[in-house]
Amino acid sequence: VQLQASGGGLVQAGGLLRLSCAASGRTFNNYNMGWFRQAPGKECEFVAGISRSGSSTYYADSVKGRFTVSRDHDKNTVYLQVNSLKPEDTADYYCAASLARAASELAGKCHYVMDYWGKGTQVTVSS
Repeated sequence: VQLQASGGGLVQAGGLLRLSCAASGRTFNNYNMGWFRQAPGKECEFVAGISRSGSSTYYADSVKGRFTVSRDHDKNTVYLQVNSLKPEDTADYYCAASLARAASELAGKCHYVMDYWGKGTQVTVSS
């Protein structure tokens, strides 16, 4: 599976972005997906996860109520809608895929635990 994240940018605090992760290669529907982020000088952290069916979603406490993860099986794409952005959301955002690791197991993890991940997309939030 090849993953390509996009949609990052520079926004003011309170702004919004829609991050996309396009998947190619093997059957996208079989994979649980996750979004992770890493800020300069900080450890990477889990942001959101979505089950292979799309019926279950999970979020880090720091983004609950502000971020929404979704997936479109027809387009082989996972999205992360990020609203009410804060300067502390500034980071490189990565999407990742796993066959065996459930989306419910991603809390506290980094994208390195997944089977596949792509290059990140940078989100910078100015105060």
